[in-house]
Amino acid sequence: MSYNQLPEIKYYKKEEGKDRIICLLCRHYCKLKEGQVGICGVNKNEGGELKNLVYGHPVALNVDPIEKKPLYHVLPGTKAFSFGTVGCNFKCPFCQNWQISQEKNVNEEIYVSPEKMVDLALEYGCKSIAYTYNEPTIFYPYARDVGVIARERGLKNLFVSNGFESPEIIKDMPNWLDAANIDLKCWDEGYYKKVLKGGLEAVKDTLRMMVSEGIWVEVTTLLIEGENDKDEDLEAMANFIANELGRHVPWHLSAFHPDYKMTDHKWTGIETLQRAKRIGEKAGLYYIYLGNVPVHGDTHCPNCGELLIDRTGYSVVVNNLKDGHCPKCNREIEGVWK
Repeated sequence: MSYNQLPEIKYYKKEEGKDRIICLLCRHYCKLKEGQVGICGVNKNEGGELKNLVYGHPVALNVDPIEKKPLYHVLPGTKAFSFGTVGCNFKCPFCQNWQISQEKNVNEEIYVSPEKMVDLALEYGCKSIAYTYNEPTIFYPYARDVGVIARERGLKNLFVSNGFESPEIIKDMPNWLDAANIDLKCWDEGYYKKVLKGGLEAVKDTLRMMVSEGIWVEVTTLLIEGENDKDEDLEAMANFIANELGRHVPWHLSAFHPDYKMTDHKWTGIETLQRAKRIGEKAGLYYIYLGNVPVHGDTHCPNCGELLIDRTGYSVVVNNLKDGHCPKCNREIEGVWK
């Protein structure tokens, strides 16, 4: 589908009987009076229309290994052109990019058009563009315009997100998005609402919707000891992924390191990650990976156990996949391999 054939999408609607607009980008559905900015700090009612204040104004641009996103079942060993803006619709106290996500001031002196962003990705030999570092849902109008051009020019598009997209946005995503890594931050609705300013049921709904829309999904849980690592919570998460999303959906278990408002909290031990991994295996998940710790992130065939991809850190040392299949038993391995 080319740029001109894409269905139109409205990012806001007028509130009936009120002099306000409703932002449709995320599930906060902020109701904005003239001149008012949403929870994310970067979407504004300007003249009765939604203006995305960060459109064209990235603050972080990098060439990353795709494994860093982390996406392990998408074009392994390739580079992703990664960018983000300021702003976020969550308030996570452990945010590792808080300097930009909790910032509201937009540097308008930096402007990168969607066309230029794709040119840069190709220039640096990247196979994909990743919308990351802060929450990409809040700059969806910009991401989508970049992504449509990227797809036309042979690049994959990747979302690294907290999973608070509105259903309206998720239904549009298959027009241009290939894969997403979604955070499942905990299994406690109260913690999600009170501390993170989001919602667990909303994130679960996003995950279900993305999978049903055909977007390749991987899930990440940042494990923080004493906050979200109870066995029963991990069991519930693992069973949700296995039974409602699919046993083939990769689960990345990441170690927390002290940051932002949680600098006094200890690092997550590898034993905690290994305990969570055992719980995931018991739930029947095929692919579980540990992050932020010095262990291999290898992919094995769920059928015969053959080593398929050998990862050391963010580097792919060996890739034995044959056209997306196990070379030994020929089982098709789930993912986006070309």
